[in-house]
Amino acid sequence: MGKVWTVLDVLRWTTGYFERCGIDSPRLDTELLMGAVLHLDRVGLYLNYDRPLVEEELGRIRELVARRATREPLQYILGETEFWSLPFAVTPAVLIPRPDTEVLVEEALKRGEEACRILDLGTGSGIVAIALAHELPRAQVSACDVSAQALELARANARSNGVEERITFALQDFAQVLAQGHDFDLVVSNPPYVADGDMAQLMPEVRDHEPHLALAGGPDGLDALRVIIRNAPCALKSGGWLLVEVGQGQADAVERLFGEAGFFQTFQRRDYAGIPRVVGGRKP
Repeated sequence: MGKVWTVLDVLRWTTGYFERCGIDSPRLDTELLMGAVLHLDRVGLYLNYDRPLVEEELGRIRELVARRATREPLQYILGETEFWSLPFAVTPAVLIPRPDTEVLVEEALKRGEEACRILDLGTGSGIVAIALAHELPRAQVSACDVSAQALELARANARSNGVEERITFALQDFAQVLAQGHDFDLVVSNPPYVADGDMAQLMPEVRDHEPHLALAGGPDGLDALRVIIRNAPCALKSGGWLLVEVGQGQADAVERLFGEAGFFQTFQRRDYAGIPRVVGGRKP
């Protein structure tokens, strides 16, 4: 007879294998992949350490482990993740939601009133628009993206989170939707902001698997931000706010762009790692 593999055996072996592959959180990733196959949470795995696994379970675990070993992101393998304590489906058509973006939602909520009109530029999986619609049940939210696949996923996420009826989705680029001018109270965006020269230095999970269209921001990473900041006054009502997420080291340059475009009360907000992550300003 062959070796009988228990839950603990597979946990230990896979964790060591992921360590050798250079994966940042080998134990956690192992637990989440095994939990997805065995329909157990992390506590459930601990309570079943001695449980022997059947060949069908081992085969499915091997498939997922092989994918993660190539540095395919865990979220794409599982097909889901969490943002703002809400569930979101994710696919390679969209960026993986990151906790850093929650500070953009926090700053938007400070400035958004209950019945305000909000525009989310480059919505991707819809995380920002959906989080704001969830927190502001009387707000009117519009969201745009240039990817039809992303919009399809964003609509599905809005539906699963119960806010589909309150978000309007449009297949448009930043300049198109801003030029239409709709007197929004708040415009928010997490645009592409990785400089072209930095793309090759990204982690393999990002560089090789996430959509470059949602990452690459031109020679200095500010191409999309310039378009947004230059055109946003057309879409904002007087006193309305523009809030954007930026990359490390970009906040000062972006705040200068805000000033050049006529915004006042500009500010920077750090994320929880201490990195300036959001820049905002108000239309006079």
